[in-house]
Amino acid sequence: MATDTDRIEKHTLLRAPIERVWRAVSEAEQFGRWFGMHLDGPFVAGERVTGHIVPTTVDPGVAEKQKAFEGAPVELWVERIEPMRLFSFRWHPYAADPNVDVASEPTTLVEFRLEEAKGATHLTIVESGFDAIPLERREAAFRANEGGWTLQLTLIEKYVTDASR
Repeated sequence: MATDTDRIEKHTLLRAPIERVWRAVSEAEQFGRWFGMHLDGPFVAGERVTGHIVPTTVDPGVAEKQKAFEGAPVELWVERIEPMRLFSFRWHPYAADPNVDVASEPTTLVEFRLEEAKGATHLTIVESGFDAIPLERREAAFRANEGGWTLQLTLIEKYVTDASR
């Protein structure tokens, strides 16, 4: 059973059509622009995609904060792609510290769930599995990602509501 320390769940209502939000979360290039990473290939269910952290293109203030992690490797294992409804992947949470080798650690599951909402899209982001992370990193990983997902909701909102994108 999941505990309060095992799962982060965030919700937002995006004033954008579900098709627009779907592309932003399920197409690797678009995902990278708002999230702040460059990925080396597309998202394909059952496959791994690698890349590295780059500053987001949608918010200069956040981009400045991300510069400290620029170039750090990123590795995602795509779990499920259910068009217009669910995109999920696994990753090593809080893996930007070059002094920590997370390769042998368990991953967490990140899910993007979309629902239509009268001309808008309700987006739920869930990251679960923190209780399996080694105790010495668990609290820091949870705290960093809790704040990180709050920030990412702001970034995706800016991205999907900007008509120039």
